[in-house]
Amino acid sequence: MTGWVERLKSWARALKRDVIALWIAAHDPHTPWIAKLIAGAVAAYALSPVDLIPDFVPVLGYVDDLLIVPLGMALAIRLVPPALMMEFRALAVERGERPRSYAAATMIVVAWLGSGAVVAYWLWRELR
Repeated sequence: MTGWVERLKSWARALKRDVIALWIAAHDPHTPWIAKLIAGAVAAYALSPVDLIPDFVPVLGYVDDLLIVPLGMALAIRLVPPALMMEFRALAVERGERPRSYAAATMIVVAWLGSGAVVAYWLWRELR
């Protein structure tokens, strides 16, 4: 039973390392532009203190955490040249600390506020 727990912990540590490595890749001039774009978007979202779909929303709240982020990470990792990805992973282990993406959090909050404004306007027009 402890074998699968250890594998899960190891996978979680690798996931955390890879998010930081993608953050580094997004800022490195040697990363191809498309990889930079996808790595930056995935890392910013994963490191954002705010979720696009809050976790308390049934089922959908965990879709981003369980599907969107890992699939985006897999795509970004495939787009970064392997030698660079190894270098970024080593740098991520050295840094150890997890950066925060307040820009992504701001964009998510603005998206929620904009959506709320659209719904409020629609309701105001319908109920008027």
